[in-house]
Amino acid sequence: MLLYIIRHGDPIYETDTLTKRGKLQAEAVGKRIFHSKINKIFSSPMGRAKETAAPSCRLLNLECNIEEWAHEIEDERLTPFPDGELKSITKLQNTYFLENNYANLGYKKAFECQGINQSRMKEKVDFIEKEGNKFLERLGYKKEGDIYRIIKPNDDKVALFCHAAFSRAWISRLLHIPLNIMWASFNYTHTGVTIIEFKNNKNGITAPTCLCYSDMSHLYEQKLDLKYDNETEL
Repeated sequence: MLLYIIRHGDPIYETDTLTKRGKLQAEAVGKRIFHSKINKIFSSPMGRAKETAAPSCRLLNLECNIEEWAHEIEDERLTPFPDGELKSITKLQNTYFLENNYANLGYKKAFECQGINQSRMKEKVDFIEKEGNKFLERLGYKKEGDIYRIIKPNDDKVALFCHAAFSRAWISRLLHIPLNIMWASFNYTHTGVTIIEFKNNKNGITAPTCLCYSDMSHLYEQKLDLKYDNETEL
């Protein structure tokens, strides 16, 4: 199975919709999803994710299945670090997650990192992992310890349209990347496509492998700009 994790297009956060640019990005990624022959489409319940998924559903004539657990992380990622003002951990300078030997905390101790330890990220990431495991089990792959039991081997291509913080949190659990390293070193662009493979090994167990991360080649293909969050030209 291939799992496509796709961030929404350029948004208007106040109305939870897409900008004109975001709609063009959604059409571009829809063409990519069509050519990838995706056969199952899921989305966060939020408007910007559903709007991004719409062209893919139209082109493939597939239903958009809503996954409530894929909602963007909101209040849980707020931290008063370092100045007492509540802000998203995403707004912190990335060096905070690496200094003072925090880069060497390891996977299980990542939530001890400054900034993150003053947020509610651990409870949210635990929730995402729990619900994500249920989702993957429905697709045929049951989590057992640090690997997955293949209960329904398949060659499905599954797309989940969601959000940047949510995606980084879930991918950190799927690939055992410490959360502070994920936040310091892995950003996620608008309609970026990450592909995770669950290979159908003959011995009946598997583990997710990242084939690409936040890929935006579909934007290049459609001659759209390659700006990350409307700022950095890539």
